[in-house]
Amino acid sequence: MGARPVTVRLARWSAEHPWRAIALWVVFVAVCFVGGSAAGLKEASHADQAVGESGRAGLIVDAGNFDDPAVENVLITSRGGALDPAAARTAADDAAVLLRSVTGVASVGEPVTARDGSALLLPITMSGDAETASDRVQPLRDATARVQDGHPQLRVEQVGGPSINQALDDTLGDDFKRAELLSLPVTLAILIIAFGALIAAGVPVLLALSSVAAAMGLSTLASHLVPATDTTASVILLIGMAVGVDYSLFYVRREREERAKGRSGLDAVEIAAETSGHAVVVSGFAVMISMGGLLLADDAVFSSLAVGSILVVAVAVIGSLTVLPALLAKLGRWVDRPRVPLLWRLTSPQAGRRPRFWPAVLKPALRAPVATLVISVGLLLALAAPALGMKMKFPGMEDLPRGTPAMQAYDRLTVAFPSNGTSHTVAVRAPAAEADRVGAALTALADRASADPLFAPTEATGPKIEVSADRRVSVLEVATPHTSRTAESVRSLERLRDDLVPAALGGVAGVEYAVGGDIADSEDYSRHLRDKLPIVVGFVLVLTFLVMVLTFRSVVIALSSIVLNLLSAGAAYGLLVLVFQGTWAEGLLGFTSMGAIVTWLPLFLFVVLFGLSMDYHVFVVSRIREGVQAGMSNRDAVAYGITSSAGVVTSAAVVMVGVFSIFATLSMIDMKQLGVGLAAAILLDATIIRAVVLPALMTMLGDANWWAPRFLRARPALAATEPPAPTPELVGSR
Repeated sequence: MGARPVTVRLARWSAEHPWRAIALWVVFVAVCFVGGSAAGLKEASHADQAVGESGRAGLIVDAGNFDDPAVENVLITSRGGALDPAAARTAADDAAVLLRSVTGVASVGEPVTARDGSALLLPITMSGDAETASDRVQPLRDATARVQDGHPQLRVEQVGGPSINQALDDTLGDDFKRAELLSLPVTLAILIIAFGALIAAGVPVLLALSSVAAAMGLSTLASHLVPATDTTASVILLIGMAVGVDYSLFYVRREREERAKGRSGLDAVEIAAETSGHAVVVSGFAVMISMGGLLLADDAVFSSLAVGSILVVAVAVIGSLTVLPALLAKLGRWVDRPRVPLLWRLTSPQAGRRPRFWPAVLKPALRAPVATLVISVGLLLALAAPALGMKMKFPGMEDLPRGTPAMQAYDRLTVAFPSNGTSHTVAVRAPAAEADRVGAALTALADRASADPLFAPTEATGPKIEVSADRRVSVLEVATPHTSRTAESVRSLERLRDDLVPAALGGVAGVEYAVGGDIADSEDYSRHLRDKLPIVVGFVLVLTFLVMVLTFRSVVIALSSIVLNLLSAGAAYGLLVLVFQGTWAEGLLGFTSMGAIVTWLPLFLFVVLFGLSMDYHVFVVSRIREGVQAGMSNRDAVAYGITSSAGVVTSAAVVMVGVFSIFATLSMIDMKQLGVGLAAAILLDATIIRAVVLPALMTMLGDANWWAPRFLRARPALAATEPPAPTPELVGSR
């Protein structure tokens, strides 16, 4: 007999030396976490995240080394009717006197009256680091509130970047706290239902949490090679909990199943390692390959997410092959304690009842595979069709939650003072000797733009032009009255880039210029991702195909897995477009449609779904192959593989759907889209794809499923278990 696979040898050693394996795992997690904390996190800089012309504009602005302090405003408006100028001026004077005495205020400017007289604006410059201004803005807001108390007939409110950021941090902080508080009990509750025993339900959560902790530390170390972004930790938690629970679930269910057949604890662990453990390794590689495709996007955010995801998946795989067998061996039959009486009877592998639900679901696929395949694929393609009309945009200020006073004040500010709303940044770098010519050109550009309805009128104080201390960098803000996701805002960007800016600056010697801003960021990033998407998709498809070919020794199985995962991703895209590009679901999910999908979501969703879907595919097809290798006919093997894996796949999918659905309740539109997209795709994949399309396709193909060129036909050793006889309801309909 040949050497046992590495997965089996690792599991065997861990099961025979459980305390050593557990101790080594604890030390590994602690060293990773402590080492990462000691090394500190290196965050991606503006230069790391620069994309397209908007990225060049940002780098030019950074080169100017501007003293760019945080700015707040006190906005004074009427509560009804026309604004009383004298009363507004008195309130502004009171606010100026009070705010000058507040710690953190560097200066208070002169009040500015709106063109239509509907508002008065008092600018406030804060001292200290602008990056931390939102942490220090509360005393200013308290002072403004006291002014409001003294002038109840007016609306006196504070608005600006720091106060908006503080309000959003509070809102999003509450959102994520709620999500974190809900996700763990939801996961535990689903696992208790799946296992019917508390310890068995706790083991997957324990492995997932420890894997996340280790990966957090490793990703902090890795950030010194690939700088991290502020979303990396959230994605590590999301992916780590998903795969950590999945891998443990596959392993624990198989170990319990083998013990129920009368095998010893050690033998049950070994068989679980040879079957489910092997599937975990393959699916782990598939997930890592998918996430590795993000590195080809040439984007700092995606590179950081890729590294974090790869690390947490690798750690989860290692944990499922080492500490998990040790825990199962040490717990023995205690893993099924304490039992939940009713749930235990329903879920126990000793229940002795044949499943009824899944055989009923499988009947159409086994009896009429061609018709079932055509109908189910047709429905999924119909669901995917709306994806052809997908539009991509960055969320703008108008897409932020409107429930906070700061955002409501911002809306009133942009109505009264349009130049304080959405704007383009014209960044210019030229020799210092040309500074006066650059300034004159930018002033002329601002005047010309002001006469165009695509742009907001210039304020009475003149255009906003900043010049660096060395006179080499000049920056002009050109405002537009149109919100960032409208066609008019995009046309205003194109007008600047194609006409106004080249015409104004083309004659300046040695000049370098670029147009940036929120609108430019969105357009340039969308174009960048559209260019990179084919490269990333091609990489993921080719490498996943090779992994599947080498795993199952079948070209057909590899091709079908690719096609089914593409079908699943396409259906998820179509559903996202149906829900979020229209308005019918706004009341149901609590959002305002931006008429588009968030720019980064399609690419990220593709790699995550492709990787996670492969978990189920590898596990299900592995069980089908076990049946084939044990001598079953193809049809009986399909029936055995689907029914024997349906419980664990369904449980794993329900856990993921439950956790991802929590994200759909968050306030931010990008988190809602991510939650709905992931939850819907996993649900479709674990039900229609794995329980209808896959069995219909494999039944239709018959023995052709396992075709491969001669050099690939070497078959791995048979699993050390014998599949039970197929369910009678699924046999005889030949």
